[in-house]
Amino acid sequence: MLIRAFTQPDLAPLTELTIDTFRPFYEDSFRPLMGEAVFAVQYGNWRNDYRKQVAELHAPERHTYVAVAEADGIIAGYVAWSVAPVHKKGEITILAVSAQHRQHRVGRALCEYAFEEMRALGAGVVEIGTGGDQFHAPARALYEALGCTPLPLTVYFREL
Repeated sequence: MLIRAFTQPDLAPLTELTIDTFRPFYEDSFRPLMGEAVFAVQYGNWRNDYRKQVAELHAPERHTYVAVAEADGIIAGYVAWSVAPVHKKGEITILAVSAQHRQHRVGRALCEYAFEEMRALGAGVVEIGTGGDQFHAPARALYEALGCTPLPLTVYFREL
């Protein structure tokens, strides 16, 4: 596996990878759990939201970066992170691994790569968040295996 810096030709495949990765959360988990009214307000445009977000992830002038993992010449996943040099803090913004490359340590390698890059940029602490639902259970297991400490947090929604 090769981990390399983002290049502009990666944008379309990373956008599609993101949509493919998180579709089950939005469509199979969040929508049925919360109902159409809450879903429409919170995530009704989730695909377009990702198209915009992924396009803005790599901007070194804003201290935001993306690294891409390749396996056998195809994109296996990517990680995006930011660093706040003044606060000496980094944050993993997004981690996505293609379905066929999960359970092959791609996510771990991408996180470890991002952690090293953050250290090199002066960060001493990293924040990484994920959901508490079943869809995000593998992410929670990975982050805890990487030595991250979970913070108890609860978010509530209610249709008015």
